[in-house]
Amino acid sequence: MAPLRTLPMAETYPNAAHLIHATRARAFAPRKVQTVSEFADKEIRLSKKGSAEPGPWHTDRNPILREPMDCMSARSTVKEVVMMFPIQMGKTCCAINALAYHMANGSGPVMVCLPGEVGMNKWINQKLNPLIEETPAVQEVLTSQNSRNSANTKEFKDFIGGQLYLEHAGSPSRLKSTSVKFLIVDELTEFAGNLVTGDDPLMLLEDRTSAFPATYKRLYISSPGVKGICRTDELYEKSDQRKYFMPCPHCNAEILFEWSGLHWSEGSNGHDARYVCPECACEIEEHYKTEMIKKGRWIATNPGPKLRGYHINALYYQIGLGPRWATLVDMWLQAYNDLARLKSFLNSRLAVTWEDPAMRAVKMNVIADRVEPYALRTAPVGVCVITAGVDTQDNRLAVHITGWGKGLACWVIDYVELMGDPADDMVWVALTDLLNKPIHHVNGHKMVVEATAIDAGGHRTEAVKDYVRRRLIRRPMVIFGAIPNNAPVLSKPKAQDINWRGQIIKKGVHIQHVGTVAIKNVLFGRLATDHEKSLEERRVHFSSDLQPDYFQGITSETFDPRANRFIKKRGVRNEQLDTWVYSYAAAHHQELRLHLHPKARWDELLEKYGHVLDPEARKQLPDPEPVNTGSGINLSGWGRG
Repeated sequence: MAPLRTLPMAETYPNAAHLIHATRARAFAPRKVQTVSEFADKEIRLSKKGSAEPGPWHTDRNPILREPMDCMSARSTVKEVVMMFPIQMGKTCCAINALAYHMANGSGPVMVCLPGEVGMNKWINQKLNPLIEETPAVQEVLTSQNSRNSANTKEFKDFIGGQLYLEHAGSPSRLKSTSVKFLIVDELTEFAGNLVTGDDPLMLLEDRTSAFPATYKRLYISSPGVKGICRTDELYEKSDQRKYFMPCPHCNAEILFEWSGLHWSEGSNGHDARYVCPECACEIEEHYKTEMIKKGRWIATNPGPKLRGYHINALYYQIGLGPRWATLVDMWLQAYNDLARLKSFLNSRLAVTWEDPAMRAVKMNVIADRVEPYALRTAPVGVCVITAGVDTQDNRLAVHITGWGKGLACWVIDYVELMGDPADDMVWVALTDLLNKPIHHVNGHKMVVEATAIDAGGHRTEAVKDYVRRRLIRRPMVIFGAIPNNAPVLSKPKAQDINWRGQIIKKGVHIQHVGTVAIKNVLFGRLATDHEKSLEERRVHFSSDLQPDYFQGITSETFDPRANRFIKKRGVRNEQLDTWVYSYAAAHHQELRLHLHPKARWDELLEKYGHVLDPEARKQLPDPEPVNTGSGINLSGWGRG
């Protein structure tokens, strides 16, 4: 048998030396002094699948994007960028170009995160895959393009010098156990307020870059949403708030394009739309803007913060890359009287947050300015009945005591937080003592809390039920927030307790559901209209003794038309609002039904509490009758020393 012939290494791998030397050269070569925009102009090609102008990328076609892109360059000292842009302005192109730049340069691990799985899959198919198909510089660094290779999956790409992770914020596990140097977050506004585990998805994402404290970079891009709950707007407010200024073609003053500066003739539907310079009052026709944008620059309007923020609107669309001014005017005219369309136009085209008209007058500082000089735990003139609402937390009870007058005008009598775990009796002892203590009317009368609604949601449901069974206060109610948005203020009571025979105990605990959306509409509607009324005509009255955080809590939610619900703003507590809602529900107790009182009944109550008692008569007033638990045992003083 003939011996096997061994080929020299050079014949077996004819390109081995070249590959080895090229790899070594790449590893030891100094970092290229190249920005993202320079890389994009040289390497990026736009696909027919997602671009109106396919072919080589040219940053000069939309100079607005140059500075935000270059902030993501390796030599840039900027670490965080937020872009609050209108749709189709190129913000996702900035993210794609920055991603390609870091992959081609082997800069380290990268993560791209979107709000949900559907959005992530669309981003992969419409943005990432065309990038790889059209960009040789990205193809060359991928360690594999074989779809069956674990280094090249739909949601993971291994490349020379790093890895690319595609994630969505729908699951906490997807946002953990990964360290990345570069983070790109698309559609930030759509991220959930918190995950099923209670975690903040944005905080989990930011933690992913903690392993690279000196070199990390984060890019957040999105159009805005609802004011008060929009993450993009929240970040932009913390940034240096850059806007794009351009020289006026007539006076050369640096100006902004703002919607208020766009003018058109009535009945023209915007066909003669022109911009009026705020400095020289000259009219600027749309064809000027191409040259104006070319000469423009970003200027920080809030200098100081390290976070870079960029904001722009649809008036800056380059001709051919977005709607013309006439089209935008037509959109505006169609949306002006339609709240749903108006919200979409403001968010998607003007890139400003939406605020429900009824909420514009409901501001913390505005409400706080309406305080009146009456003491807490004192019922002012006009108060005829008092109820309370209690919110249950794991470490405290929040109590709101409210006085009601004619037409359900209300006065805040007290707001107290009783510290202690509701699973323990001591905090309930304190609540009993608080709600059974008489409240003095300014005219000398003694009043009591007639009904109390206690929220049983959360982890202490059984503790609430047990307390209500004791009947230690007047008309205690076990309540839950109703799920339907159109739920009535207070549902019919439903018995919960059964005996050993499986029969309902009529005098046991009854559960009622509270229509929180309906009640909040009442409150915020009153707060919005009270600013136009005199002190005597106002429907909601606040004591000057209330702490500032009370007003922050009472305005802690904003209306989201998409969900048709009130959503809590991040970073604030809402117990003050919730407990006011519960006290309003207590006023609808089946034995009180204050909302059904006729004028004659209110007049009778006003006459009862309207006259002033002299000091001797006040001394002769009896204490309120003790609460009868039905067992013949007086427990009204339970827990008092």
